[in-house]
Amino acid sequence: MTTIQLIDQIRKKKSFLCIGLDVDLNKIPQHLLKEEDPIFEFNKAIIDATHHLCVAYKPNTAFYEACGIKGWQALKKTISYLNKHYPEIFTIADAKRGDIGNTSTMYAKAFFEDLGFDSVTVAPYMGKDSVEPFLAFKNKHTILLALTSNQGAFDFQTKEVNGKEMYKQVLETSKTWANSKNLMYVVGATKAKYLLDIRKIIPESFLLVPGVGAQGGNLQDVCKYGMTKDIGLLINSSRGIIYASNQEDFANAAALKALELQEQMAKEL
Repeated sequence: MTTIQLIDQIRKKKSFLCIGLDVDLNKIPQHLLKEEDPIFEFNKAIIDATHHLCVAYKPNTAFYEACGIKGWQALKKTISYLNKHYPEIFTIADAKRGDIGNTSTMYAKAFFEDLGFDSVTVAPYMGKDSVEPFLAFKNKHTILLALTSNQGAFDFQTKEVNGKEMYKQVLETSKTWANSKNLMYVVGATKAKYLLDIRKIIPESFLLVPGVGAQGGNLQDVCKYGMTKDIGLLINSSRGIIYASNQEDFANAAALKALELQEQMAKEL
């Protein structure tokens, strides 16, 4: 999917909502555990109930890997279902990969070619040659961790090196890499006021913003400091939507929570 296609979907749906499909078998409705593939059945129900309210889905791959081969198969079924039935949806593999060049190329092939994701999250710690292999894929996006919403972000990301915070150096350096036009960035919603400085460095790039809802981030602040003329934001919510209910009405409950966010987003556009 191209950036232009994503922007078109945002304007059409009046939404820049991304729903995180972080499936924990201990939290999904118990009746689904009787199914042959409870993870996929849960995802399918959530997707069918919410696809008109969001523009992206983001499975965190750890939740699938933790279930072994069955989890990986459920992930592949989920993305295949999205690509077949809702091809207009932007898909994000939240895998936070990043390794030396030839290894990163294999990771990229796994997520872009085999699984068919539109994008993947990548950690920048190993630098240029760990990220550029992802950027080489046409019409695919690499979402670079920049300033995250967790408490540990202050351990490294905001530390000054030669008078400049580390996350700013990551942003500036990444702009020099080959095919950097394919970059998006992760910026946590709990760091909304940092967006003023971030937008000075990357004024137009799309930002994936987790942390609205369960982690305490504020949608209005993110929009105030981070929105561009082409929106430039994907606001992620996971637990607050997909676990709105653990009863048989879980999909409808998720849709109502997604609708609440979509209506707030429509006011910002």
